[in-house]
Amino acid sequence: MGVYEGPVQVLIDELGRLPGVGPKSAQRIAFHLLKLPTEDARRLADSIIDAKARVSWCTRCFNIAEGDLCSYCRDERRDGAVVCVVEEPRDIVAVERTAEFRGRYHVLQGAISPIEGIGPEHLRVRELLVRIGAESVEEVILATNPNIEGEATAMYLANLIKPLGLKVTRIASGLPVGGDLEYADEVTLGRALEGRREV
Repeated sequence: MGVYEGPVQVLIDELGRLPGVGPKSAQRIAFHLLKLPTEDARRLADSIIDAKARVSWCTRCFNIAEGDLCSYCRDERRDGAVVCVVEEPRDIVAVERTAEFRGRYHVLQGAISPIEGIGPEHLRVRELLVRIGAESVEEVILATNPNIEGEATAMYLANLIKPLGLKVTRIASGLPVGGDLEYADEVTLGRALEGRREV
């Protein structure tokens, strides 16, 4: 049974279901919302409803999109021969900030995680393979996160795609700029050595 009056507890419970929002944060946000002027609260509610109504998944790369294709897939200047595979739409924004990549993207919408019961069949893997066959892709860059799930996903995809005769690359991982060798863990430092290039 909830601690607060019906609608307040429902609001706290719903907020608590959001990623990264614990019970205390859910309470704090709920009471903040209750203090807001009605028009501010309504604007927030309307923006959620509007986003749900107008935004869907790009039919080609599964990034967020208004309409069939996202802005990157609609941009004819981008190189369709190179596809950068990422876990989530927000990863595209990170890659775009580098201004180093002019190809197309493919969003898996997650990573392989046996603990959470997420296998390849829950991701947009089949769709990636269809694209590779249909779009004259020459290189697939695996830009999944450098954690256990991201590495497992990259290995799985590499084993699937390499036999098709494509170039498969993995983003290098290493030391952050401004970092300190002394504090780097051995895996990161090992990667930095392995991914070294000529200067």
